Amino acid sequence: MLRGRTVGLRARHEEDIPILRAELHDDVVTASRAEGAAWRPLAPGTKDPRNATDEQDPRNVPFSVVDLSGGALVGYANLWGIDNHSRYAHIGLSMLPSSRGKGYGTDAVSVLCHYGFVVRGLNRLQIETLADNPAMLRAAERNGFVREGVLRSAAWVLGEFVDEVVLGLLAHEWQPPAPS
Repeated sequence: MLRGRTVGLRARHEEDIPILRAELHDDVVTASRAEGAAWRPLAPGTKDPRNATDEQDPRNVPFSVVDLSGGALVGYANLWGIDNHSRYAHIGLSMLPSSRGKGYGTDAVSVLCHYGFVVRGLNRLQIETLADNPAMLRAAERNGFVREGVLRSAAWVLGEFVDEVVLGLLAHEWQPPAPS
């Protein structure tokens, strides 16, 4: 497990999937804002491709985010679109509704930066988020990400176009958290 100050990132466990599905993916508003595709219902028992972990896909590394004080699942995170030639990847993150506003997102981004820059040897990490997502913008900027641009009306979300903000962080700019 990769450890931050308050969260750990570990492999996705089978028992995580029903929680992630019920609290994040079955919520039409949350799922519509988090994913680049239209929400659609899945029949009970259907294998949810958003939660599947494909060990053969080297371009995507999914994690479950857990609270270090008790081990409870608080969300999911991933490094996706990993390009080993140009040495960059994208960060994805979603916290369970009951876990929002507690600093878990900022700590999870920090741990993903450690994983990307130290463990994987990447040179660039990138985050794309909706312009009206202050929690993700704050988590990114607290970890040193710089706003690089706005993609105007780039995301169709629940009946309207929304701007996306692109943030980037280079390995030589990253400041690992001081030991506590």
